[in-house]
Amino acid sequence: MTRADFLARLKKGLVGMPVASAAEIVNDYEAHFDDGVAAGRSESDVAQALGDPERLARELKAEAGVKRWRQEQTPSAAAGAVFAVLGLGAIDLIILLPILMGVIGTLFGFLIAVIALFVSGGAVMVAGPFSGFPGGGFAAFLGGLGLMALSVAFAALLAVVTKLLIDALIWFARLHYRLLKPALDPQPANSTSGDPA
Repeated sequence: MTRADFLARLKKGLVGMPVASAAEIVNDYEAHFDDGVAAGRSESDVAQALGDPERLARELKAEAGVKRWRQEQTPSAAAGAVFAVLGLGAIDLIILLPILMGVIGTLFGFLIAVIALFVSGGAVMVAGPFSGFPGGGFAAFLGGLGLMALSVAFAALLAVVTKLLIDALIWFARLHYRLLKPALDPQPANSTSGDPA
């Protein structure tokens, strides 16, 4: 594979990353080629040493997604990290995506329930004193305020659980990738498996 082929495939694999980050990565790999050629190696030798550019791009996108999640911890950073990590392998995508969609659906359902609880607490607090709430207007105000506080507590708990699930998914994907990496890396042709220990 030539330098141009390698860099073109790498650029294609980095689509979706911030432009500045992708350009920095491509510049780093251009420097690898420059150093290799200066040392007397051919472009194909350098490309072979660097590995598969598509897999390399997936790894770099996953690392960038995880780094962004650790820095920002926002919903968009979480989604970016999850999908970047899932992009490391099609097997993971096939196995984890149905589970992940179920978990995301459950979390979304809890989020809707929390919002509904907050809104109903507000409705009880505002309309309760005027609608003959048992215990009077003050009880309605306190009851509505209590429901709103309960919904805020559930929302905080939901945020903590969501963060823990994202961290667990990233941990699993990194562990799984580390276990698979030796099998994915090309083995040297001159390995001596018959040597005595």
